[in-house]
Amino acid sequence: MFEAVLFDLDGVITDTAEYHYQAWKALADRLDVEIDRTFNEKLKGVSREDSLRLILEHGGQTELYSEDEFHAFAKDKNDFYVESIQAFSADDIYPGILPLLNDLKKNNIKIALASASKNGPFLLERMGLTDYFDAIADPAAVKKGKPAPDLFLLAAEKIDAEIENCLGIEDAQAGIIAIQSAGALPIGVGSVEDLGEGISLVSDTSKLSYAYLIEEWQKTRA
Repeated sequence: MFEAVLFDLDGVITDTAEYHYQAWKALADRLDVEIDRTFNEKLKGVSREDSLRLILEHGGQTELYSEDEFHAFAKDKNDFYVESIQAFSADDIYPGILPLLNDLKKNNIKIALASASKNGPFLLERMGLTDYFDAIADPAAVKKGKPAPDLFLLAAEKIDAEIENCLGIEDAQAGIIAIQSAGALPIGVGSVEDLGEGISLVSDTSKLSYAYLIEEWQKTRA
């Protein structure tokens, strides 16, 4: 039986993807780099700094800016994003997530957040979910972001769980790869086209439940 569930945030617990896109689009427009929603798919699950690198690379501007300018751009994006999410509340929790968290708690399953978002703690607080989480892995504390396994390994370490005994829930391909690389069992939220074949997959979070997680664990890890 699994001992812990490691949650991504954006696209799994709530939807901040549109806010991220609008913030990156505003910055990209300032830098005269064209990005659209198709390009934005590459940024899902990716850290702020790595997302900015992808945008600069896309615009052929990798060598144009100093380190200080780079960090200033990242801060500007985050300021725009943080301002836009001030109104988040429990109404923004995705369907199925609150019952799942309650059932995990009732059954003494540990819960950790493994999100590339540095605003994870703020968003959990705004939605009233902080007390459900035994730990939050700080994305600034790992050397490499997703698709590297570092963040999921840190999340498991912070709740004193063996990574092989953990489930990871993700909606981005970078996150699925990170979970697999770490040695946990991935549960994808989305489509085969976006996340790949050969993994447990639900079309949306309303299909997630404690019973479903047990069933998928027994199928693959029994």
